[in-house]
Amino acid sequence: MVHADLLVGTATADDAGVFRLAPDLALVQTVDFFSPIVDDAFQFGAIAAANALSDVYAMGGTPRTALNIACFPQEGVPHEVLGDILRGGLAKAEEAGVLVIGGHTVADDEIKFGMAVTGFVHPDHILRNVGARPGDALVLTKPLGTGIVTTALKHDAGHPAEHAAAIASMLALNAPAAGALFTFSVHACTDVTGFGLLGHGYEMAHGSHVRLVFAAERLPLLPGARRLAAEGHLSGGCRRNREWLADKVEVTADVPPELAEVAWDPQTSGGLLVALPAYDAPRLVEALAAAAVTAVVVGAVEPGAAGPCLLLRG
Repeated sequence: MVHADLLVGTATADDAGVFRLAPDLALVQTVDFFSPIVDDAFQFGAIAAANALSDVYAMGGTPRTALNIACFPQEGVPHEVLGDILRGGLAKAEEAGVLVIGGHTVADDEIKFGMAVTGFVHPDHILRNVGARPGDALVLTKPLGTGIVTTALKHDAGHPAEHAAAIASMLALNAPAAGALFTFSVHACTDVTGFGLLGHGYEMAHGSHVRLVFAAERLPLLPGARRLAAEGHLSGGCRRNREWLADKVEVTADVPPELAEVAWDPQTSGGLLVALPAYDAPRLVEALAAAAVTAVVVGAVEPGAAGPCLLLRG
């Protein structure tokens, strides 16, 4: 659809849509929901909310309101579980300064929960998942491996401390990271979620007509993620990401297989992947650290060329 005030639509598979209301005000709108990835209902609700809110932060916006989306069985699961899920989502929304103003529930054999979120952004300050330029550095604001660790949890594998670290990462809002970006000349930004680092990196590279080069040994990993990947605790989403990107990503022979799996791994409530001038990357990492966000320079942007637009090297 073409409209003069539709500033971001579906053309580049961006994280949210943006619609201009006035010269200095635009709406950021997104929706996301999924089935439980942890056993605790309250934590699941909070993680799902953090994941949905992340799309607004990735666009440079401030989330303001949310609507719950829930699917819940009519039989077999106590309704108190749904109450705990909703309370978890509400708590995370309140932490973000977001008002939950309603929602909708559907009878379904599989539990699912998420939010439709509306935020605000100045039309001149929108962050896009396209616009990365040759010479940019790539900065990642959260460790990878949530899909691997939560899959291991379902298999009764891994250590409690590893599970706790993954849950804490998924519960963390991307608000501090997004706030730190405001004073930098960011060329492109996206949050790393279901398509994994390489999938969302592909969208950035393809839409920007450049090549992204990731250094596998620099990737920040959740505790246990590398070992659990080597043990085979991989989700179906990891396999689907590999199949989708098979002809779009080159993985060099010196990349350990388990590190490649982490790069394919679908994330829940992952961090922000940011492309900005290389000379600014160290200062951004420092600013993020001051905001209690541990960030790492994970790669660089090169000119586009024939062949795969993503490279994962050792």
